[in-house]
Amino acid sequence: MKLLENLQYRIVYALLWCLSLIPLRGLYFISDLISWILHDVVRYRRRVVHENLVSSFPEKTAHEIAVIERKYYSFLTDYAFETVKMLHMSRETILRRLRVENVELVDRAVARGQSVTLLLGHYCNWEWVSSLPLRFAPGCESAQVYHRLHNRAMDRVFMKIRTRFGAHNIEMADIMRSLIEWKRAGVPTVTGFIADQCPGLELHLFLDFLNHDTGVYTGPERIAKFLDSEVLFCHMSRPKRGEYVLRFVPLTTTPKKEPTFELTRRYLSMLEANIEEAPQYWLWSHRRWKRTRAEFMAHWGDQAEKMLSHL
Repeated sequence: MKLLENLQYRIVYALLWCLSLIPLRGLYFISDLISWILHDVVRYRRRVVHENLVSSFPEKTAHEIAVIERKYYSFLTDYAFETVKMLHMSRETILRRLRVENVELVDRAVARGQSVTLLLGHYCNWEWVSSLPLRFAPGCESAQVYHRLHNRAMDRVFMKIRTRFGAHNIEMADIMRSLIEWKRAGVPTVTGFIADQCPGLELHLFLDFLNHDTGVYTGPERIAKFLDSEVLFCHMSRPKRGEYVLRFVPLTTTPKKEPTFELTRRYLSMLEANIEEAPQYWLWSHRRWKRTRAEFMAHWGDQAEKMLSHL
């Protein structure tokens, strides 16, 4: 089995490496074709995307929803090819194509010995954000939390992509251990969390997000309070194809003093506003709202209110 997995990985990696040699302009040409196939021929998750958009933006007309939907499929395939391109992208290219407006906020926190928690969503090309360590001043360790992919070959490919520019790629189950080790060693950390996925039933908060009663992860807030780190939201935009702008928005420098759930509420509010600026760049094909409050209450019964009352 191990031999077959290694063979599969080598084949997949070789194919994607060859694909990454194509200039972005050529990859975008292929992306346009694949986007049309996914949207009009295969109809990949069309119902999920449409239902998510309609329920999130009830004020928009059918035509407006259709335009966003079409743009979303174009972005989805662009995202895929941009991510593959990272296998061959130079440091100079990624620094030029992902512009960071105020990296000094991170550098100042690290200089005073404070760790930083970065909160972002599945918005714009979140894979390119793994290149942030190239911009930080020396003296910190950069990490991102990830969930292992089911396909082992693709998981190994994404591990290469996400660690290529200096970030540590750490599974959620191991993140606290790693952060504690760095904290004991006196090393400030910059850790990125994508916390807009659909959680399981072990959650502690429901809030209104994109016109839905939404169960959300509160782990990043708990970790920020444990580290007493500065917390920044990563606002993303895409001025044009192949270029992104990231701007850090301060949430707090003293998370331990914040009321329970306040950081999570503020983060989701900022992400919602970011999505509303250009909805086509969020991950609409994800079944974000499959977990309901009713399901949560039925699962936990008498313990439900207690679960929702604390971090």
